[in-house]
Amino acid sequence: MSDGRDADATRQSAVPAPRGAELPLPPASVPAGPSDGDIADGLEETYWSVYDGAASKATVGQILARLPRIVRRIGRLAWAADRTATLAVVVLQLGTAAMTAFGLMASVAVLRELFAEGPTPDRVRASIPQLLVVVGFLAARALLEAGVAVAQARVTPKIRTALECEFLTLTAHVRLEVVDDADWHDEAYRANDRGLFYARQIVGQVVSLAAALLGLVGTAGVLGVLHPALLPLLLLSVLPVGAAAVRAARARFHSFKRWNTLQRRVRVFSWLLLERDAAAELRSDTAQGALLEEHRRLTTRIAEEDTRLGVSSAGLTLAGRAVGGTGTGITYTALGAMLIAGWLPLAAGAGAVLAIQAAQSSLTRLVDVSHLVYEHAMWVDDLLAFQERCRTLQPRRSGLPAPETVRTITLEDVSFTYPGKDTPALNGISMTLHAGQTVAFVGVNGSGKSTCARLLAGLYEPQDGGTVCWDGVNVLDMDAESLQARVGCVLQDPVRFPFSALANLTVSRGTLTEADPQRALDAARASGAEQVIAGLPGRWEALLSKRFRGGQELSSGQWAKVAVARGLYKNAPVLLLDEPTASMDPRAEHAVYEAVLRDNPRPDQITVLISHRLAGVVACDRIFVFDGGRITESGTHQELMNLGGEYAAMFTLQADGYRAEAGEAA
Repeated sequence: MSDGRDADATRQSAVPAPRGAELPLPPASVPAGPSDGDIADGLEETYWSVYDGAASKATVGQILARLPRIVRRIGRLAWAADRTATLAVVVLQLGTAAMTAFGLMASVAVLRELFAEGPTPDRVRASIPQLLVVVGFLAARALLEAGVAVAQARVTPKIRTALECEFLTLTAHVRLEVVDDADWHDEAYRANDRGLFYARQIVGQVVSLAAALLGLVGTAGVLGVLHPALLPLLLLSVLPVGAAAVRAARARFHSFKRWNTLQRRVRVFSWLLLERDAAAELRSDTAQGALLEEHRRLTTRIAEEDTRLGVSSAGLTLAGRAVGGTGTGITYTALGAMLIAGWLPLAAGAGAVLAIQAAQSSLTRLVDVSHLVYEHAMWVDDLLAFQERCRTLQPRRSGLPAPETVRTITLEDVSFTYPGKDTPALNGISMTLHAGQTVAFVGVNGSGKSTCARLLAGLYEPQDGGTVCWDGVNVLDMDAESLQARVGCVLQDPVRFPFSALANLTVSRGTLTEADPQRALDAARASGAEQVIAGLPGRWEALLSKRFRGGQELSSGQWAKVAVARGLYKNAPVLLLDEPTASMDPRAEHAVYEAVLRDNPRPDQITVLISHRLAGVVACDRIFVFDGGRITESGTHQELMNLGGEYAAMFTLQADGYRAEAGEAA
């Protein structure tokens, strides 16, 4: 037996020497994050914040120019969701504006009676009918506003539901290579996080925008009836208020974007302190104090920033009120001059004051809501544009249905390159697979094994003229989803569905509620999942998620057995096993291979095994060796060992490792 020290020396000599320049000695202390300047400078802009603060950068002209298109877009969404409710919102909102204007006119009539000549009791009694009219208009407006709220409550959830259902339907069915694109992922999460959220809010905002605009128009109409010369006074009064409102709105949007960015870095530490996956190592390293100290430093900086922004906002509000007050003072001075000159009766002047105050309030609301609608509409447009893009990325839904059985699958000169990559993952692959065969794909990571398997499963489509044929029929002439339904896939990192144990099997057949009991039991036995499920409270009905009360948590090896059972339950003519036993112990792995690959061979099924542990592929009918996107060797285990190529080298290396471990143990 060789000396243990020789083995250690051999292992040490296999360690590669450092390449390039030597790494310098690190500093004795480093900051945990940005310590000077703007904390936000150290963070990249996230996918979900691209439109935050957009309203603070837009000019008034840009906002006003875009509002009509926004209103039309939201109107079309509302009309498609519920025509009756949408029409009710429009009609009732117009009625509300009319009641507001009529109420102002009735108020002027009340003032006219109160300011008339004669004893005070007589004037008060004379004004009572007009007061009742004012009360009637106010009551009617309240009823109409309630009607608007009811109609809006009907249409808004329907818009959200329609958009969300369409969004999830489209994203759940886009082709797999699209999902592999990181940019598409960012767009998808941005549309989900922001687009759907603001799609629900923007209907109410558009209604508020219309109410403010109609209110402004209504008060202008009242002033025009009282005296045409009052209209220029209205502009003189409301424009300074509007200018101040624009500045204040922009400041608020800018403040929100900055605050949102600052909070992101704080949340990094909050997540680490609360995250379950980090809890054990956090406590083992006793790192809580260090993270809490950094959290405290950042929150102190943010509190200082909040104070600065609050003081700045208060100063801006004061300046806006000062400018607005000056304009209002000039307006009231001019109004007083008109009264002195006899251009207006006193009652009309008092009514003008009421109308001007109402117009100022409507304008301020109009400015605020316009900024909200402008910015939030960008998110809704982003959502709709993303959905439109997804419609172009759907799999084929026309063509022949895939056959329920297959005798031969042929790949001819198949190539595939992932989005954003220059080097092909597969380059000119050709092979023929026959029913009843067990085939293995082996090779180093990134050699193309899994990509080839996904092409076989119909999840990817061949490029550059290559073909994949089932019994001589090109898969591009078949309905894509019917093809995918004919392939059972078991992956190394299976989805841990938060459903019952039984539903975790039946989901492979497209159902969560219906099962074939005997098929489920057979699949569980063959995969080794029978003992896992038998040990659960509730057995088949046990919920496999701690998110539910009484839910169960499985180990990685147990989930692997459930995943194999899921693939077997599908009972498809093609079964792909991509590192299915990587997280199993050796005994469980051996049992799965014995049951799936050796004990129950199906003459009508093609089984493809991808594995780095070559002991499991020895009994396969044919082994394909992948390297750099090409097939470099193929044959049975013995043929490849006799060839003395890459497969023989890998197998010998693994076998020697096991022998060395056995020798050391002895």
